[in-house]
Amino acid sequence: MTITHRLPLDGGHVMHVEEHGNPAGLPVVVLHGGPGSCCSPLLRRDFDPAHYRIVCPDQRGSGLSTPAGSIEHNTLADLLADLRLLRAHLRIDRWLVVGGSWGATLALMHALDAPEAVAGLLLRNVFLARPGDIRALFAGALQHDGPAWRALWDEAGRRRSPVTVPIAEVFAHGTWERQCELTRNWFDWEQRLATGGAAPPIDEAMLPRLVARYRVQSHYLRHGCWLDAPSLLQRCAALPAVPTLIVHGTQDALCPPEGAQALAQVLGAPLQWAQGAGHDPTHPAIAAAMQQALRDYAATQAFGFNAAAP
Repeated sequence: MTITHRLPLDGGHVMHVEEHGNPAGLPVVVLHGGPGSCCSPLLRRDFDPAHYRIVCPDQRGSGLSTPAGSIEHNTLADLLADLRLLRAHLRIDRWLVVGGSWGATLALMHALDAPEAVAGLLLRNVFLARPGDIRALFAGALQHDGPAWRALWDEAGRRRSPVTVPIAEVFAHGTWERQCELTRNWFDWEQRLATGGAAPPIDEAMLPRLVARYRVQSHYLRHGCWLDAPSLLQRCAALPAVPTLIVHGTQDALCPPEGAQALAQVLGAPLQWAQGAGHDPTHPAIAAAMQQALRDYAATQAFGFNAAAP
């Protein structure tokens, strides 16, 4: 069963939301990554639809939400307000919050912003949005495809700014051709990190969606995802005590495993290593860990786990 909502937000945004599964099941909200990606069918395939009411919102400017790629009125504070509005609209008192990568970041901030709303946290391949995490990502891109990224690094050096500033300005003010060029380079680099293989070809229908995605993502990264001070780890010391499980690939090159260890220590939460997995949520080890966690939660509203060294 699928129910679609178009929820008006402030600033001219409209949030696209899909509900799947059992309307009388355990409520769960699935938070996609990026920022700027979408709540694709891949993100809900680990759920048993007989047991869960699966709520899948596309965040501002992302997926089928409109206007696509908009960075106006689009901040972390806006996304948190949107989740409060969505929960009230659906008349859900508390929900399990599941998020991967940036979605895990947003899940943690939602738990801090609305602790009364969160029944549990299932976090995959967590992104902590630390300045070093962001800097390392683009430093690797420079090594992978030097000419495509060198001009951006040089521009950042001249301006004495992080490289995210000229990247974001390409997507905010650059020509369409320049945005498409940078999109192709970024997508290729990101896919190599996430999956270890070459990126699939980008067709003409896919390209505008990817440009919109990276416009939103570069906007958030330029601003440190609004998590510079205090850091996300520092904020997480105040998280409510709810059932929490972290699942992380031991070979994740986009979100280093060290970050998952640091978060688990702050939260006092179990960390389930997905052996041999990177950032790809479809990797068998990650999928198996997520499916088991969701079966456990459906049965007991808690998580069982088998920890292993990374």
